[in-house]
Amino acid sequence: MAIRRCSLVLVFITLWLSTKAKIDVCKRGDVTVKPSHVISLGSAVNISCSLKPKQGCWHYSSFNRLILYEFNRTISFHHGGSLSTQVTDLPLGTTLFVCKLACINSNEIRICGAEISVGVVPEQPQDLSCIQKGEHGTVACTWDRGRDTHLYTKYTLELNGPKTLSWQKQCSDQYCDHLDFGFNLTPDLRESIFTATVIAVNVLGNSSLESVFTFLDIVRPLPPWDIRVTFLNASSSRCTLQWRDEEWVLLNRLRYRPSRSRSWKMVNVTNARGRHDLLDLKPFTEYEFQVSSKLHLHKGGWSDWSESLKTQTPEEEPVGTLDVWYIKQHVDYNRQHISLFWKNLSISEARGKILHYRVTLWEMAGRKTTLQNLTRHTSWTWVVPRTGYWAAAVSAANSKGSSLPTSINITDLCGAALLAPRQVSANPEGTDSILVSWQPPEKAGSAVREYVVEWRQLLLEGDARPRPNWLRLPLHSVSAVLSENIKPYVCYEIHVHALSAGQGGCSSILGNSKHKAPLRGPHISDVTEDKGSVWISWDHFPAQEQVGCILHYRIYWKEQDSHSQAQLCEIPYRVSQNSHPINSLKPRVTYVLWMTALTAAGESPPGSERGFFLQGAGAAAGGEAPDTLVLS
Repeated sequence: MAIRRCSLVLVFITLWLSTKAKIDVCKRGDVTVKPSHVISLGSAVNISCSLKPKQGCWHYSSFNRLILYEFNRTISFHHGGSLSTQVTDLPLGTTLFVCKLACINSNEIRICGAEISVGVVPEQPQDLSCIQKGEHGTVACTWDRGRDTHLYTKYTLELNGPKTLSWQKQCSDQYCDHLDFGFNLTPDLRESIFTATVIAVNVLGNSSLESVFTFLDIVRPLPPWDIRVTFLNASSSRCTLQWRDEEWVLLNRLRYRPSRSRSWKMVNVTNARGRHDLLDLKPFTEYEFQVSSKLHLHKGGWSDWSESLKTQTPEEEPVGTLDVWYIKQHVDYNRQHISLFWKNLSISEARGKILHYRVTLWEMAGRKTTLQNLTRHTSWTWVVPRTGYWAAAVSAANSKGSSLPTSINITDLCGAALLAPRQVSANPEGTDSILVSWQPPEKAGSAVREYVVEWRQLLLEGDARPRPNWLRLPLHSVSAVLSENIKPYVCYEIHVHALSAGQGGCSSILGNSKHKAPLRGPHISDVTEDKGSVWISWDHFPAQEQVGCILHYRIYWKEQDSHSQAQLCEIPYRVSQNSHPINSLKPRVTYVLWMTALTAAGESPPGSERGFFLQGAGAAAGGEAPDTLVLS
């Protein structure tokens, strides 16, 4: 009883406060709106403001100045006890109008206000659909409500079925476009027809949409779960995919793909009862599997896809053969290095994790194995006698077996001059590629079986030789684009090999994908005199300062303190060269000397200057030697 009395008191207090607020806000006058506080877009509205008796300025109406504001913007004013105006072109949504009284020498006094809401009639809903997920799920419907009405709009959803079955649900929030009835359709209604209707209503009008569904249109099974895969005899050639489903499922569809692929392979299976065999999977490949379900062969919709199962297929024995290349280098008079290099098998060829490579080298006379080794690296080097003819074989092994060996005969790759390709050129092809072109050997072109273009970063004498890159090309090729391990502003040593049976010829060129003028010229390290010539020696500067392939060096000299133009000598670039003679210098003259380097992009700044003085002949015996050089 006490609780009921407290509730009544709270209701009374609430009503009294709301009434008092209305009285306090509009105690001096009223604002009226016609035809309504809610109008459709594009309609006009009349707004009136009037003072109550004895609420003006000093009781004289001529001193009353009424002002009507739209938010904070003045739209009308009038001297007297009332004001009326027509407003058009109001925007969608709610607009606040406030009437104020302005008296002389006082602040404006708020009289009253009104809100006007502008909206539209609800559009007809579209795309009404209803779905129940699983046997124990509930029926929920969604629709497209169209454009926003900007008004309070109520949506009513009705579902009518057989035997006067009827359900209804309502919502009125601004974004209402779905409702859940909270009940489920049971299998005994499998042959029934249902009518769903959504009705949208606001003060300006209403609209509706009706759609007819079958039981199978609405009810969809849950996605399959507990997906798993087994491989028979640990082989990728046959695997069984298994899953769990609701009992009433009749049809399944499976999709699977390698994890790195974007396209799926799809399979439909009837009465699968939670399992299906797949026969076309690739070895040692991670696959993604999903399963979906359906209640009828031809009617109804599919369930959502199951969660993905990702698993890797077992390994298989490698297929294909390794691409092997080699380099021979003299160690001394009796010995040579034979270095073998090979490329990794592709994923489809390796068919597993490569554990090691088997490398074999033998002397061809009698095919007696000389050396054999297992390595995890992709290269191997032996020191062997320079006499005899050699052959090698390399194979790759994973946990299931080995690939077929690649066998090669070790010949002199550049020994046959008649097989050397002609007119070899190397030009930039973008910033990360080099286009290499050539012409076949003039007299022995028909003997060529294949071309191999080999390239590696050009390093200075004494630096460790980097691993070569190579590209095999068919016998009719006359060009190749090099893109593997090509960097801009780096010079590469390029060899084009023409290979025949048991012999080969080659031509070489330097190339780069992008170049600039070198950052500096070479540093002159020494100047010496020998038999009337002055020998200039210099230090090679780092590759990162060359920023491309050096084409020439220039040696400049002129007499000290002379204003005449310097003389120069241009020297073609060779990797091994670091000195050059000058023969045109005068005795007993002091000279200033410096060097520059040139790429196809231009000339470097001068290197450091070096001064020297060449004394004339005729010095006494035991004294200073004739024509000796005095360095400054």
